[in-house]
Amino acid sequence: MLEAQIKELSNSCAAEETHSWPMRQRIMETQYCFPDINSSCVKERRSSYGYIIYLFASLLSAWTVFLNLLVIISISHFKKLHTPTNMIILSLAVTDLLVGLIMPIEAMRLIEKCWYFGDTFCGLYLLFVSLLLASSLNNLLLIAVDRYVAVCHPLLYPQKITMTKTLISICLSLVCFSAYCTALVINNGHFDSSHRTDVCYGQCLVMMRFSWILTDLIMSFIFPCMVIIMLYLRIFRVVHQQVKVINSLMKGGKCVTEGSVKRKSELKAALTLGIIVSVYLLCYIPYCICSLTVNSSTTLNVLMWTLHANSGLNPLVYALFYPWFKKTAKLILTLKIFQPASSLVNIFTEH
Repeated sequence: MLEAQIKELSNSCAAEETHSWPMRQRIMETQYCFPDINSSCVKERRSSYGYIIYLFASLLSAWTVFLNLLVIISISHFKKLHTPTNMIILSLAVTDLLVGLIMPIEAMRLIEKCWYFGDTFCGLYLLFVSLLLASSLNNLLLIAVDRYVAVCHPLLYPQKITMTKTLISICLSLVCFSAYCTALVINNGHFDSSHRTDVCYGQCLVMMRFSWILTDLIMSFIFPCMVIIMLYLRIFRVVHQQVKVINSLMKGGKCVTEGSVKRKSELKAALTLGIIVSVYLLCYIPYCICSLTVNSSTTLNVLMWTLHANSGLNPLVYALFYPWFKKTAKLILTLKIFQPASSLVNIFTEH
């Protein structure tokens, strides 16, 4: 009798151990970003698409950096390109270049799930990303103002828009947006998440209070977009009227003055930069709207990468519509810029 009870007890213990083994195995298989910290985030397994995203991010980063570097060298090196409009294009190219450089970090933050660099670097990174987005939209706003004055008030353009004023405007806007983005990141606790209960340790996520969401929506989305759209609506209206006048003069066999040719060049520049603004807004507006209304992280990630990919599209627009960019790119790639007095080459002459 005693032997039967002992045997039954041993069988029940073995069965209990057999049933508890999968549970212990699951516990043992659970990995944390920081095992020594109780509030650590759970380390998720990398999906099979992780390597594809890394490859895509690396290729897109190299493409964006290379093309925008061509734009930066072109405008910086050739004296004929030192104009107020091109200074804003240069500022936009620098911003796009920096966006290209952070793409691998953004891919790592998206795939790995764990952020190993601490709260301070997370806050600095989010500050840098928000500043780049704000700077891009600010450059487009400056471009819209520049084209508005050039097309709608051509006689005032040389006095109103100068190199000095343009550079001061770029620097002042950068300082203002830096202060705004710093306040945005600090007030939402991105530099220190230890006191927050809504996040685990090892995450680097953009999380904002509702009051800051409304403020950011107005400051860095609604107001700049409304101003840009209003300016370009006015520009396109004036462009349509002036192109009709110039074409009618040319068809009538009348002499087209140098001023009329210059006006047509200004109109073409306005249309080209309008395409850049339109493409950016088409990428930016869906992201801003979905960030407020959509809870799907996958959708937001796709729209964010669409916004990043826009930084590699701008140089293609220059290549398609600006003959000077094709010429300067050829001179750079063939290393002719190292020849004496290469910066004085008139790249607007026909060869």
